[in-house]
Amino acid sequence: MNPSPEKSINLFHCLNELGDQSLVSEVQEYLRSGGLSGARLSSSQWSAVVFVLLTSEQLDQFDFSKYISSGQNHMTSDEVLLKLLPVVEASRSAQLSNCGVTAEGCAALSSALKSNSLQLRELDLSGNKVGDAGLKLLSDGLKDPYCKLEKLMLKDCDITDEGCAALSSALRSNSSHLRELDLSWNKLGVAGLKLLSDGLKDLYCKLETLWLSYCGIPDEGCAALSSALRSNSSHLRELDLSKNNLGVAGVKLISNGLKHPLCKLEKLTLRDCGVTAKGCAALSSALRSNPSHLRELDLSGNKLGVRGLKLLSDGLKHPRCKLEKLGLWDCGVTAEGCAALSSALRSNPSHLRELDLSGNKLGVRGLKLLSDGLKHPRCKLEKLG
Repeated sequence: MNPSPEKSINLFHCLNELGDQSLVSEVQEYLRSGGLSGARLSSSQWSAVVFVLLTSEQLDQFDFSKYISSGQNHMTSDEVLLKLLPVVEASRSAQLSNCGVTAEGCAALSSALKSNSLQLRELDLSGNKVGDAGLKLLSDGLKDPYCKLEKLMLKDCDITDEGCAALSSALRSNSSHLRELDLSWNKLGVAGLKLLSDGLKDLYCKLETLWLSYCGIPDEGCAALSSALRSNSSHLRELDLSKNNLGVAGVKLISNGLKHPLCKLEKLTLRDCGVTAKGCAALSSALRSNPSHLRELDLSGNKLGVRGLKLLSDGLKHPRCKLEKLGLWDCGVTAEGCAALSSALRSNPSHLRELDLSGNKLGVRGLKLLSDGLKHPRCKLEKLG
């Protein structure tokens, strides 16, 4: 009968004290030779691996991919994860992206999240078949009083509205410490966005950063998010909606949220979202709102046109605008757009510190206009890309 991992680790501690390090040395050699992926280890050897990792000084970040092999068939990724669970618990950050973890592995992780010795603050499960079943298990762990997880990455994990319901419940838990959440590349649907937004509006939710790129978010989803931005209990500071075709209606809804006095959002990313001049009009209005907390805006990959640039520049010139960083990569900016931006750079006050215009055909005239703006005493720009 094999002893439990805890008993094995205690045994290694005893052997270590007695100076017998034969098995530990064997495992260290495995580790030095490039990881354990593909190696067939006995239970005692796995316990030695755990012992070596727990007694090493490199527990800040645990990279699970070193211990699995795509060609191995004697142990699944979930089975290996179960063996190494004590190391996950003791690490500050666990990187498990694209490692073949399923709902079975999530059950083990949920157990780890409930451990009273948990040190884990960041968990990356991106690119795994977590699914709604796996997320339900993880959410159960997130609600535990011992769980101190602050960052959870679930990019491309086959999550739908069903999983969002469980996650929303975890966000509303009075013991939730989650500050950053990535749900990009999941088809959450309108129902999923509404559930998430309900979680964001809850008094106990502490989420500050939310990534939702490539989630197929329609207008109705934007309405739910806008409602969350206007909530007096929302802590959201950063929102990424890139690669969603929001359209004019969606951008207007998000802008309405930004204009609300209770909105605390500081960074908004709308890369490749189909933003046009009409969307720029709504965003410009938000930049002029009182108060405006927005410090960073990324509109890269949108065809804003000259009118859109002029509207944005009008917003930048307003005394209430506090924007410090503006991303306009590949936005079809021409010399005429540069004239509007140059005027904004010369305005009083101008808070803009970083401007990205790479991927645009500005021409000689456009560059000259920008240069004139940069030379102005009121211009505070520090970085031009």
